[in-house]
Amino acid sequence: MTDRTREHDGTWEYEGYRPGDERLRESLCTLGNGYFATRGALSECAADDVHYPGTYIAGCYNRLTSEVSGRRVENEDLVNVPNWLPLRFRLTDGEWLTPDTGTVLDHRQTLHLDSGVLERRTRYDLGAGRALVVRQQRLVHMADPHLAALRTEFTAEGFTGDLEVEAALDGGVTNAGVPRYRDLDGRHLTHVHTGTATPGTVWLRCRTRTSDIRIGMAARLTARAPVTDAHEPSRAVQRVVPFLVDGRTVTVDKTIALHTSRDSAISDPLRATVDRVSAAPGFDDLLASHRTAWNQLWRRAELDVPGEAGQILRLHLFHVLQTLSPHTADLDVGVSARGLHGEAYRGHVFWDELFVLPYLNLHFPEVSGALLRYRHRRLARARVAARAIGRRGALYPWQSGSDGREETQQLHLNPRSGRWLPDHTHLQHHVGSAIAYNVWQYCEASGDAEFLHTKGAEMLLHIARFWADSATWDETLGRHRIRGVIGPDEYHEAYPGAETPGLDDNAYTNVTAAWVLARTLEVLRTLPEPRRRELVERTGLDDSEPDRWEEVSRTLHVPFHDGVISQFEGYGDLPELDWDDYRKRYDDIRRLDRILEAEGDTVNRFKASKQADVLMLGYLFSPAELQGLFGRLGHPLDEETWRRTVDYYLGRTSHGSTLSGLVHGWVLARCRRTDAWKFCQEALRGDIADLQGGTTGEGIHLGAMAGTLDLVQRGLPGLETRSGALWLDPVPLPELSSYGFSISYQGHWGIKLRLTHGQLEIAVPPSDLMPIDIELPDRAVSVQPGETCRLFLAD
Repeated sequence: MTDRTREHDGTWEYEGYRPGDERLRESLCTLGNGYFATRGALSECAADDVHYPGTYIAGCYNRLTSEVSGRRVENEDLVNVPNWLPLRFRLTDGEWLTPDTGTVLDHRQTLHLDSGVLERRTRYDLGAGRALVVRQQRLVHMADPHLAALRTEFTAEGFTGDLEVEAALDGGVTNAGVPRYRDLDGRHLTHVHTGTATPGTVWLRCRTRTSDIRIGMAARLTARAPVTDAHEPSRAVQRVVPFLVDGRTVTVDKTIALHTSRDSAISDPLRATVDRVSAAPGFDDLLASHRTAWNQLWRRAELDVPGEAGQILRLHLFHVLQTLSPHTADLDVGVSARGLHGEAYRGHVFWDELFVLPYLNLHFPEVSGALLRYRHRRLARARVAARAIGRRGALYPWQSGSDGREETQQLHLNPRSGRWLPDHTHLQHHVGSAIAYNVWQYCEASGDAEFLHTKGAEMLLHIARFWADSATWDETLGRHRIRGVIGPDEYHEAYPGAETPGLDDNAYTNVTAAWVLARTLEVLRTLPEPRRRELVERTGLDDSEPDRWEEVSRTLHVPFHDGVISQFEGYGDLPELDWDDYRKRYDDIRRLDRILEAEGDTVNRFKASKQADVLMLGYLFSPAELQGLFGRLGHPLDEETWRRTVDYYLGRTSHGSTLSGLVHGWVLARCRRTDAWKFCQEALRGDIADLQGGTTGEGIHLGAMAGTLDLVQRGLPGLETRSGALWLDPVPLPELSSYGFSISYQGHWGIKLRLTHGQLEIAVPPSDLMPIDIELPDRAVSVQPGETCRLFLAD
């Protein structure tokens, strides 16, 4: 049997049962609502080497210490909370049925993107001409973020008799979804207790071992047969024995509620879950309100892209919406790099919001604002981190979790060699620039002056202060330098033979630091005087600091070699890698770092990148803005130099990150290159085809998914929100010549943009707001609310 997807009816469908594909399908069929998410595992299957039915609550972390290679290592993880899915079945005289133990005649799993419903239909062969058809519909409720439900329909074919059905809440789970983490302690739950609330309703409560988050879960089972309760260690069990008649269908509904002690407006998570599940309506009514909530989301994030690309983009959008929904605006959480879909990266918050918030800003600004407030609440911790290394300002962590301390692991495992190696990626200080960039982009798109003048300005100031204090003057160069950092590439973390990690003058780090300094100065100049005075008093800003920021923003060193921008100082002195040889010897060289380490070598010795971080500059900044930044730094950057730089790194990148294809596709499209679509396709297929070799089964790559959406929203149309106007500079891409989407901008909701064969159409919904100013390369127009403007684009 083969997998297939439907392109026109809003579904993502798998046919046939393949044990080797289950982890991937479970990730891509995850359902969530921004508060929690559950992987798309089959309800009758327990966690094993094939299946992994994890459930994750946004922001629910726990910290444990493990013994690894003779060292005590501390890690904080997003917790796999009690499993609410279990619902298994068997004939009363038979074994429990699963696709791994029984004979499967047909199996189909369908993710209904429009309605947020996961449907599966499995036909089990029971022998002697008998079969059992199992159809399930699952939802994680988008209207009430604390509810989920499972409807299971059983149909007998060729027999009549009793069917035993067992449903459970399972608190005996661990974090075991990532093989390379299994040497680490994954037992995050303790004090698991179960009980019966009312007839047909059971509960489970527990808490995390060190963070002491109390978790309550309750389940209600409904069927046309008596429901009995039982309790086992760590499991609340319910059983029902419906009588099956040949050709007729019996339905069993399971509804659950989930709360933690982190939730607002509750005192007891267990009592809250019991009350909520008891008051919850039946499955049909839950489904109706769930569909309504999803319809509202799709209206706010309208996207019309034809063909296979459009179908994949819709799947990406689905996962972004259910990871960071409007419910997220009420939570203290960040952008988990792997969504709420698995345990890879331990659920940590990296810089991936740099690829996520620009999309959300133009659809769900309230969510973007909440995600930035997560960073502001951890500003004090970032300032402590800066002081710990002798710097002023704020040093945000490369990996963040519950409280904003640095969560980057001390050791990481190379699966190829089996060796645990030191992890130096905490030196990626550029995460601070990403946060500053997101503050600026959010405020430009939303018009949220209150945030910019308060929390946003405060974060910008402390990040700028850190960069200014990190810059040291080099008399020989006559420039400021930033030493001992790691760029987004990650493959290069030290100079060959060096005893200490870190690189000097990473181009991406220095240019973005200069941008932060310049933007912060601009904010200080434009702040209303009362706000500026408050900010100065609150941060202790002295009169000399802005002058230093101005100087550093114009004198940071950007290295060049052979007429191209160097990734870092000394990059041009490294030898070339024999790319053809490695491609010949290995099927996949995306993780070249692991290959070389297993050979006893290091990627630090070569001109080879996981992702070309120099090209990230072309992702963040338009050509005009990038030229302006380099000009401010005293480095003229013409189109020819940038073209040579793009070509140079294109041939020296292994694309070991799902973000690499996205960035290359974006940059090449802006350069009007014919090979742009190849990289766009790689970005689109990254997770659905599991191009990174098994990683998607451990959780989706949320940044790459959101980035593909932003490629259509901002990259190809050249859309910028700048200086109170929408700036557009569309680039023709033959493979995607006609598409449309809606955005929200500074209070205007549902602005529709459509690009078709050299024509741009902009429709602004009626309102009493001011007109929207549109800036094109060759003209400027103003569109009144209620008007539709059609513009022919210059070639």
